[in-house]
This record gives sequence, C-alpha cells and structure tokens, in this order.
Amino acid sequence: MSGSVEIVDVSPRDGLQSQPKVLDTAVKVELIRRLAEAGVRRIEVASFVNPKRVPQMADAEALIAQLPPITGVCYIGLVLNRRGFDRALASGINEINCAVSASDSFSRRNQGMDTQEMMAVIADVASEAQKAQLPCSVTISNAFGCPFEGEVPVAAVAGLVGQLIDLGVSEIALADTIGAAGPSDVVQRLGEVMKLSDGVKWRCHFHDTRNMAVANTWAAWQTGVRSFDASCGGIGGCPFAPAATGNVATEDLLYLFQRTQVDTGIDIKKIIAAAKWLEGPLQAEMPGMLTRAGLFPPN
Repeated sequence: MSGSVEIVDVSPRDGLQSQPKVLDTAVKVELIRRLAEAGVRRIEVASFVNPKRVPQMADAEALIAQLPPITGVCYIGLVLNRRGFDRALASGINEINCAVSASDSFSRRNQGMDTQEMMAVIADVASEAQKAQLPCSVTISNAFGCPFEGEVPVAAVAGLVGQLIDLGVSEIALADTIGAAGPSDVVQRLGEVMKLSDGVKWRCHFHDTRNMAVANTWAAWQTGVRSFDASCGGIGGCPFAPAATGNVATEDLLYLFQRTQVDTGIDIKKIIAAAKWLEGPLQAEMPGMLTRAGLFPPN
C-alpha cells in the first residue's frame, strides 16, 4: 500500500437531505450501522437545522439517541447557527461541522445572511465548541464556483481560510457544491490555501454533477489532501443549489484508492451492499457507478 486515506461518509445527512422520500429514523440507524460495520470511522449523521426547511433531518435528536456508541466511530452533525449548536451539544453528538459559503449570493439563499455575517456565527460557535471540548470543522461551500455568481475568486476562498485559521479551526474542507471544478482548479486552489498553514487538517467534498469528482479527488490526493467526504450510493446534492446532483459515491472513491493501492480501511463490498440495500427504502436506483457496474475483476 502507498499510504492511507480517510473517507467521511455523509450519506445519512448530505445524502438524504435532498431525497424526496423522508426515511424513518430506524432506517437511518440501519444505514449508519452498515456504514460502521463496513469500516467507516467518521459518519455525518444529521443536521441541526430548521425542520421546516429540511424535513428529512427533523429527527436529528431522536436519531442520535438511538445510535449505539461504537469504539472508534465518530458521529458528526451539521450546525449552521447558535441554536443548532445548542441542540447538537445537548444531543451528545461526537463532532460538529459548520459551513460557510464562498459567495454572498449562495450564502443569503442558503443561510439567510451574507458570508461575513455567517463567519461571525461560526466564530461564536467555534468558541463555544472549544469551551465544550467538542471537535468542530468548517466546510467552505461553493469554493470552486457559485450557481448564482459563477466563478469564485481564489482570493475569496483564501480569505475565508485565513479567518478560520485565526479562529483556531483545526480542520477545513473545501466543497465543490455544484460540481464545477476540474483537476487543475483543485490543484490551484489547494496550493493557495494549504500554504497558509501547515497545522490544519484539509478535507475535500466533491460533487459529481459534471462527472469530475473522482478525477478531482485524485488531484487533491496528489496535492496532499488525505481526507474526503463521500456518500454511499452517490446520493445527495444541495437542495438550495439549482441542478446540483449527488455527492461522489463512497464506493467509487474506494475503487479509485483500491486500484492505486491506497489503504482506506473500508470494505468496498459491504459499502456496495449497503448502497443496494438503500435502494429499497428510497425506492430509487443509486447513481454510484460501482453499485451499478460492480467490482473488477468480478468474483
């Protein structure tokens, strides 16, 4: 093996939040159990947001109350404001992730405030998380392009990264929310932000809207990123971004790293099985390529 990589499965949250069918809590618990059994060590399980806006996540507290503690497995919750943080802290979640958009237009439509107003919220949440000793990461959404403003300047992303570093955030993810990037964009942007600090853990979150997610992941890996978000079956997409299709499939990234002899610690066969099982509750075919095509060589 030539190194190792961390895959953070976001299907229970980012994957399910845009699905037309709202799953029962028990079904979500089973999905999370299957992911953990396959070897996924970090799982984004819920978001503490207004249930009127995202009804698929209305059961966040009930879900976390039913999740069994598993040694070595970390459950992550998305937090977008102080009320969400208070809910997350009370739930007993292991870790939180905040999100800020690199463009004002998307930030206003998605979070009801501009980017710098959201940064003030994150400053408050990050401070409270540090006091509570609750790990807090931050995702910069639309870091490679905005559905409303088009190209996002590299300087805008680097500016947000600098602010987050000043706040003491130890893990920062760059998200291609609408799947606009190509490998050269990934190399360029990561090159700019990664030189700002050598003490930050970097993560990438790619969507496969334009069939670039696997190529972008490999470009990020070669640039030095060792943690990636992915969604079992390839389900997901942002409900507030026009035509934003699913996250890159967990099994597709596992195949990429398997073929390049990078250790993931995750059983790809069990992830494919989980994706096929999920087709039942969702009553839909999974978009992930490996779930449809199968492994090579075949058994």
